[in-house]
Amino acid sequence: MYTIVVFLHVLVAIVLVVLVLLQQGKGADAGAAFGAGASSTVFGARGSASFLSRTTAALATVFFITSLTLAWFAATPVTSSAVIRQIDAPVDSSSPVDVPRLPSQPSS
Repeated sequence: MYTIVVFLHVLVAIVLVVLVLLQQGKGADAGAAFGAGASSTVFGARGSASFLSRTTAALATVFFITSLTLAWFAATPVTSSAVIRQIDAPVDSSSPVDVPRLPSQPSS
């Protein structure tokens, strides 16, 4: 679940950066009022602002939710899994364990 949220978070962040860079600044409206560049926009003279603004707001909301979810994952303590419980299980001391010995080195 954590991996899915991280993947979604990174994907939304990249798309958000691209959408913000596609939007025109407030100073571009003055040039458009006199007819400069209004015909060359993809979504028309007024369509791009509402479409891009709404998409940016929706993605910002998803980014905020994934940020809160990742913070919750980071604050929640991890419970032990079945593998950890098997490793922490007591060792049967009745069977002898072969411990490898280091080869003896001659003293010089």
